[in-house]
Amino acid sequence: MILVTGGTGLIGRHVVKKLMAGGAPLRCLLSEYQQRQLPWDPTAPNAPEIVTGTVLDEEVMFGALNGVHVVIHLENAMWWGRPRDLERVELVGTRTLIGVARSARVGRIITVSHLGAAPSSAFTLLRIKGALEDMIRASGLAYTIIRSGLVFGPEDAFINHITMMLKLNPLFFAIPGRGDVVLNPIYIDDLVDAIIHSLEAMDLVDETVEIGGPEYLTFRDMVQTIMRVSRTPRFVLPVAPYLLRGMSTTASLLLSRALMTPQWLDILAASRTARLGNAYDYFGIRPRRFEDTLVTYLPGRSYRIPALRYAFRRRPRSL
Repeated sequence: MILVTGGTGLIGRHVVKKLMAGGAPLRCLLSEYQQRQLPWDPTAPNAPEIVTGTVLDEEVMFGALNGVHVVIHLENAMWWGRPRDLERVELVGTRTLIGVARSARVGRIITVSHLGAAPSSAFTLLRIKGALEDMIRASGLAYTIIRSGLVFGPEDAFINHITMMLKLNPLFFAIPGRGDVVLNPIYIDDLVDAIIHSLEAMDLVDETVEIGGPEYLTFRDMVQTIMRVSRTPRFVLPVAPYLLRGMSTTASLLLSRALMTPQWLDILAASRTARLGNAYDYFGIRPRRFEDTLVTYLPGRSYRIPALRYAFRRRPRSL
């Protein structure tokens, strides 16, 4: 039995669908809020068993981990949460999961972190992800930690949010500094294939591996590629990073969900790359290129109305 936390998130929903297609015995831990719109058919023959609750509820976790041999831990507050949400979900939730998993004799925890994660990082998101990694390594459980580059896909909250901001502002797009931070974006399907592969890869037990796409891109290059593919040319306006952080913090206070959050800017705070051959060497995957993938879903999509819906959508406070 495999337990997936965060099964309705960007990565989680793709992992669940992939496991369903393979017929794996599957269970998902979901809050009542997360169960309102399941991204898979709950009546399908291989649909996962649903346990109602969160990683913060120790009693629920005992029931969810009964008979489980692997946990794919993807629950996070990365895109919607404030710092206190990140600490509560990522750290307190993971600590609860580890304690119960030891009692339930779970075989392994597989989780996804970020390139550049470190407990000593000056940036909140990377610091918390680094602390989470250390917690899992010291848990006494077998683990696999996949440090991923920026994940993108048709439902992501980064590339799509850039496109939303381009559609809403017909004049310019603000980037932190000169936009020369180098990223290593990876397509969602490639990351999911890596997670599924790690289930059977014994050489990845008790390992932390780094994975990214097949190319390095500066943030400015990424924005210009998005402009070209979505046909929304704008003037690229360099802005001091501290000013953008102030603007994003204010927007987060005024709106239920801001398109550009402080965590969003943490990703752009420093260059974060993995060795280009890692995806193939560790997982046998040949990742897809950034622009080649964008052209399959970005052109022709409407973004103005989805941007407004997102900005006023309620945060998942029940988590």
